[in-house]
This record gives sequence, structure tokens and C-alpha cells, in this order.
Amino acid sequence: MLTISQLASYAGVTVRTVRHYHQIGLLAEPERDHSGYRSYDAAAVVRLIRIRVLADAGVPLARVQELLVAGPDEFARAVEEIDKALSADIRRLQSNRMRIAKLAAGDNLALPQVVVDYLDRLRVLGIGETYVELERDAWIMLAAQIPDIDAVIAEKHRQLDENPDMTRLYRLLSSAPEWPPDDPRVVELADIIEQLRIRAVESGEVEIGGADASDPFSALLDAAMTDSTPVAGRLLSILEERGWRGWTQLERVPEEQIRGDR
Repeated sequence: MLTISQLASYAGVTVRTVRHYHQIGLLAEPERDHSGYRSYDAAAVVRLIRIRVLADAGVPLARVQELLVAGPDEFARAVEEIDKALSADIRRLQSNRMRIAKLAAGDNLALPQVVVDYLDRLRVLGIGETYVELERDAWIMLAAQIPDIDAVIAEKHRQLDENPDMTRLYRLLSSAPEWPPDDPRVVELADIIEQLRIRAVESGEVEIGGADASDPFSALLDAAMTDSTPVAGRLLSILEERGWRGWTQLERVPEEQIRGDR
């Protein structure tokens, strides 16, 4: 007869595991002998080893009892079901590992893959990491608000493919944080932005005043853009002088107001 420590040692488990199996009913707990100790026989060793083998193979403890008493056909069916469940778990864990690996790269946190790919394209174009990070943060906010982000990103790729001004715009924006407020390149930046806005409005891609101008989300994005570089305020002023107000939420300044400001 064996003590609980000897039983655990024979079966290759811990005493704590044996006690847990007692608690959940997988292994019968023997009565204490006259000395107050519990002793285990050979049948307990065999059962415990069988339990350990099934558990080590990935069988949920909730199904171990079922397999211990199952006939050959029932055992085979149960094992097949468990194998399918384990395969699903493996696929889920592999997917989680891939996601964790991507998260380690930084951009994938809270961003769809299409946006991450777009940011990588900006890097390939030579856009500085400081600006890419600003763009990333903006997309994190936008992706949570735009249901069809894939279509939006596809349009951004198309613009880069077909319009050289887009690449020039990104390169100017990338270096803009280093400019002094009176840098002459601000005018070039305003020229490109104005031309892109005209094309977008004429093609119907952008609607002027199509949403509430007091929208707090648009205001948040505009504030983030304004705070990103010392020249942002001057850039917005130049655009407003030309009749364009706002950054995220676009408005057309009335002609009479423009003339009055002048």
C-alpha cells in the first residue's frame, strides 16, 4: 500500500494534483487507516497514470472520466472530437502569436492591416518616421470611426499611384515640423493642398460642409494636426485667405468674407 506522496511519485504527478483529482471526483479518495493515513493500492496507481496520460495529451479534465469508462468505438469518437477542438485551439493560438508578433512592430496596435501597409508604403517613399507616427495616430482615431476603411485606404493608394503631388505633399509634411513659421515652403505646401482640395471637390470625393462643423471628433483631428508643427497655423491661415477653412471638416469661406479680410 502506498502513501499519497508515493502514489504521486509513481504516477509522475504532484501531491497537489492528486488532491485536486480527489476534489473533482476523478480519483476515489480512500478511507483513512487506523493510524489516520490514507493508503492507495495498485488500482489507484493504474487509474492515476491513465488520468495523467489523458490530461497530458490535452484531454480536458471534464472529459477524462468519460474516456476512462468508454468502449472502443465511443473512445475513438470522443478522441476525434477532442482532436478537432485541439486543432481549433492551435489555429487560434497561432493566430494570436502572429498578432503578437505584429504588435511588436508597433503600428499594428489598434490599426487594421490595410492601414499598416499604407504606412509602410509611406516609409518606402522616404517619409520620415516622425510624420509617419503622426499619420498613424490619426488613422487609429479614424479607423474606429470609418466602417469601410479598406475603401478609404484603397483611394489613398490610388492617389499616390496617379498623382505626383501626393508624394510631394507627404515629403513636405514630413519635413514641416523642422521649419520656422516663416519658411517659404509653407506657400508651396498650401499650393499643393489647395490643388488637391479643388480636384477632390470637383470629383465629388470630398463634400464641403457635409457634416456638422462643431463635430468634436473633427475638432480633435484638426487640433492634432495644428499641434504637430509650428507652421500649421500659418498654413491654415494661407488656405483660409484662399477660401478654404478647416482641415478634417472642410468649409468654403464666403467670397465676401475673403474680400473683407483683405
